[in-house]
Amino acid sequence: MSKMINVALPKGRLGKKVYDMFEAAGYECPEIREDNRKLIFENQEKGIRYFWVKPSDVTIYVERGAADVGIAGKDILLEYEPDVYELLDLEMGKCRMAVAAPRDYRDNPERTLHVATKFPNIARDYYARENRDIDIINLHGSIELAPVVGLSDVIVDIVETGKTLKENDLEVFETVAPISARFIANKASFRFKTKEIEAIQSALSASVAARRGGRK
Repeated sequence: MSKMINVALPKGRLGKKVYDMFEAAGYECPEIREDNRKLIFENQEKGIRYFWVKPSDVTIYVERGAADVGIAGKDILLEYEPDVYELLDLEMGKCRMAVAAPRDYRDNPERTLHVATKFPNIARDYYARENRDIDIINLHGSIELAPVVGLSDVIVDIVETGKTLKENDLEVFETVAPISARFIANKASFRFKTKEIEAIQSALSASVAARRGGRK
């Protein structure tokens, strides 16, 4: 008898798209489509149990074993470096982590660079590779405001369309890393449920390949 696999899905639009992939791959759970406030859904016949969690919490559930697998953004994986296996790039939720600043900004490498961000570890690692002296300003709200009012020189943040940057007279100067949704697994779960997890990985990989082919 196959082992039950616990899947942490990120709440929101991305999580719903990811569930569509699981459903198409044969891991459906009909009650997840119902209009309710439940957080846990399971299909014992398919050996699958889903639960909704805050996107930034997915890695915590997976790393600590409450979930066997989950879907997390590459930004979260880079920022917190959880001890999990990254098994597959789902090529969904694509965007990029970037450095942005006012259009007329010119960097002076002789002075400390003031960097506002929600991702201090990613920013610190990036500028360490650049051998740049920086001052991290850790914010939680509208990062774009920081350079406009003089709180920072630049920002390090996720950029999707770039519309918000343009509306605030900012532009991307450098790309730090491409970001997309990743299929991750708990290390102990992968050891003891290898067959089941690899079957899901294979099915999702086929779905990614089919979608990629459809875009050509």
